[in-house]
Amino acid sequence: MFDDHKIILASKSPRRQMLLTEAGIDFTVKPVDIIEDVQINLSVDEIAQHIAEQKAKQFPYLKENVIVIAADTTVIINDTILGKPIDEEQARQMLSSLSGKSHHVTTGVCIKDRYQIISFSDTTFVQFKTLTDKEIDYYIKNYKPYDKAGSYGIQEWIGMIGITRIEGSYFTVMGLPIHKVYEALQKF
Repeated sequence: MFDDHKIILASKSPRRQMLLTEAGIDFTVKPVDIIEDVQINLSVDEIAQHIAEQKAKQFPYLKENVIVIAADTTVIINDTILGKPIDEEQARQMLSSLSGKSHHVTTGVCIKDRYQIISFSDTTFVQFKTLTDKEIDYYIKNYKPYDKAGSYGIQEWIGMIGITRIEGSYFTVMGLPIHKVYEALQKF
């Protein structure tokens, strides 16, 4: 669809890669590592977009017809951001805090080429059933959610058995609001 452009995905997320592939968008992967500073003076709902913009800025000099897509996803409950867990105990704490409650997931996206930058975010509300300790332990042991904000993947077992309702885009929770990315790419 966008054959006249070379698209770079600034992310090593297999979920983002899958979504772009499934949307028929050809791309190459060039992940960037930045310090994800959440201590800045922004609301929790603005953090994901800010981090996506910081990732995109790691590509200051782009050739003609090259587009960079950068994204970041935050899981937010009670105005607190749940990042990626560092270990099993932290994953357990995060999943326990989400159990029986609703939270929201915001994915920020920054798309840029040599001449323009488009940034946006998308938010989806998610409701979990009350999870048992056994379910949480099973999920952590078998799915090792250490690369996922909030310690879960909606597309995995915990999402299938534990999420009772979402309001918004399923793909935003996976890590890329692909409908909005597609729309934005058409502006390039």
